[in-house]
Amino acid sequence: MAKILVTGGTGYIGSHTVVELQKEGFEVVIVDNLSNSNIEVLNGIEKITGIRPAFENIDCVDYVSMDRMFEKYNNIEAIIHFAASKAVGESVEKPLLYYRNNLVSLINLLQLMPIHKVRNFVFSSSCTVYGQPDILPVTEDAPIKPALSPYGNTKQIGEEIIRDTIYANSSLNSIILRYFNPVGAHASAEIGELPNGVPNNLMPFVTQTAIGMRKQLQVFGDDYNTPDGSCIRDYIHVVDLAKAHVVAVKRLLAGKPKKNVEIFNLGTGRGLSVLEIIETFERVNGVKVPHKIVGRREGDIEKVWAEPAHANNELGWKASETLEETLRSAWAWEQNLANRAKAE
Repeated sequence: MAKILVTGGTGYIGSHTVVELQKEGFEVVIVDNLSNSNIEVLNGIEKITGIRPAFENIDCVDYVSMDRMFEKYNNIEAIIHFAASKAVGESVEKPLLYYRNNLVSLINLLQLMPIHKVRNFVFSSSCTVYGQPDILPVTEDAPIKPALSPYGNTKQIGEEIIRDTIYANSSLNSIILRYFNPVGAHASAEIGELPNGVPNNLMPFVTQTAIGMRKQLQVFGDDYNTPDGSCIRDYIHVVDLAKAHVVAVKRLLAGKPKKNVEIFNLGTGRGLSVLEIIETFERVNGVKVPHKIVGRREGDIEKVWAEPAHANNELGWKASETLEETLRSAWAWEQNLANRAKAE
């Protein structure tokens, strides 16, 4: 079966995608510098699939090491590129770190692909490229607004770099996947969201507060133009998201893209507020999540959710997990982490 390179493969979305790839019979090579993930994730992947993926501790910004990696694992047929710094707030404080990590890593891969005869590239993009959309839900044709954060800007620039590169080299093909908000964990509770240090996404804050690791969850703003005043997002189960990458890789390998660069929104088509997520989490898991309202956070978008029809119809992919299942899986993962910590 085809050999797939997954950069950032020990990260949250990356690890779930590795599991789905292996389930479909793909041979996976992970490259990750472990800057925001843990090597123990490989144990979780192996427990779920029975296969330990090949792993190289390399920073994608390091061109020479990446070149050697391609030589070592020859015949890679497709790349799924997750490796990137991804915290909106941190990117506002450290823009150059984000431009270096997110753009140089991408440029290195695109330079190395023709050298090592890799033709297929799946890019991890984000709904942040739309900024605050004028019309909801958001289709792939929505205008790209000026980014509200350096992180969002790296995704916009990254997409432009891919388009320009492929225009110049028509032997390459790419599918760009614009994610909405991934949440939840694998049903086995063997892998899930495990950020190093302070989380940047909502769900780890919710679960860590529920289990008592954090005293209180901060809700950034209750004065937005939404029904309850808190920000609205499209929350998609991470396993649904992972499965979309497998579909994208298969489409590329089968030579089925309708053009050299295809773009798909990955979401549920349903917008939920931060306060709704907290309330639903408390209800389905029977736990309390102490929280308080604080001021707005710089770089946050008020409301955004997907129109996933293009992905549904063209890719034949659809988000299928319910919100309740998603939030139960997130809590099961947090409890498993706590049990592991006790056992140690």
